[in-house]
Amino acid sequence: MSVSNKIRGAIEKSSWIRKMFEEGARRKAQYGADKVFDFSLGNPNLEPPSKVKAVFEDLVRDPREGQHAYMSNAGLVETRQAVADYLNTFNEPRFSADDIVMTVGAGGALNVVLKTILNPEEEVVIPKPYFVEYNFYLDNHQGVPRLVETQPDFSFNFDAMEAAINEKTRAVLINSPNNPTGKVYRAEELKELGRLMTHYSGKFGQPIYLISDEPYRKIVYDGISVPSVFDAYPETFVVTSFSKDLSLPGERIGYAAVHPEISDKAMVVAGMVLCNRVLGYVNAPAMMQRAIARLLKESVDISIYQRKRDRLCEALTSFGYDIMKPEGAFYLFPKTPIADDVAFVAALQDENILTVPGTGFGGPGHFRIAYCVSDQVIEGALPGFERVNKKY
Repeated sequence: MSVSNKIRGAIEKSSWIRKMFEEGARRKAQYGADKVFDFSLGNPNLEPPSKVKAVFEDLVRDPREGQHAYMSNAGLVETRQAVADYLNTFNEPRFSADDIVMTVGAGGALNVVLKTILNPEEEVVIPKPYFVEYNFYLDNHQGVPRLVETQPDFSFNFDAMEAAINEKTRAVLINSPNNPTGKVYRAEELKELGRLMTHYSGKFGQPIYLISDEPYRKIVYDGISVPSVFDAYPETFVVTSFSKDLSLPGERIGYAAVHPEISDKAMVVAGMVLCNRVLGYVNAPAMMQRAIARLLKESVDISIYQRKRDRLCEALTSFGYDIMKPEGAFYLFPKTPIADDVAFVAALQDENILTVPGTGFGGPGHFRIAYCVSDQVIEGALPGFERVNKKY
């Protein structure tokens, strides 16, 4: 046998997102790229802001020695301090460089946090729909996902969350703005979640951590802002990256931040720094750390994504689709007109439209459209979206 039974099984049930992306590549080769409308992957189509390239050019020309050497496994002190200063502009707690660990993207940050806090078979409560790679990240560290339903508008269902919390609960993992729904959790929701977790942390005699995955924090619409989870609960980690707001997914740079008042902070941070090394990341890329320190307030033009969202929502609603208008990120999560979302997505494939069934996110009866694509892809797909919905 060439690979382990575990990995063989993981391949067989691997992400629907990747399956649809690969189907898109096959169809593009068969029909031509301009005839295939691929909404499968959240890969930003916008180029990074012009300042990003200017900073890169400046760093490449930097004549100082040692610019590409190893550093502390937590990351460059000056970058961590810059991140802390940035966090201090919109959070009540006061951060320092010691509260930040630079990582290889948000995925790296989440693995670092999970490896640091999890004992074997401990559980992490996750509201669904959710990004299903979380399952693999938890499995990496012998954790167990405990999935809970949300309300019809994708807000927290506190009864379901409370029912899921038990002696094995180590953390609650949320994602706001959410992939795949675009939901932004409100400040009062977060405070209520903090009260719930404070109660059960006291009951079970150890912290239940809140982990907030926030790579879409800057991609919000209609004047909405993303409330601070740090203001709601002290036993909190935030993991994030610059993949989406700076259109740098291939550069794999992000960070994990811990609440300055988290319990046993010195040990928690020491654990994160160790895990950053032993997971194989060693430290985040040096050049990207130096770049990010100068780009923390930058982002792509969010109005472009909002225009794409509005165009799709208007058109699909006119075709009869049932859509909860997303408040952030760059995904739509409409209901499918039939119960079998996999069959509906297959019908869209017949029109060379590639989307992802909601089943792949723990949200059956829906499908995800990643609208971080060109306007030509959106406009070219609209007639097919209309034809398929009319069939049902």
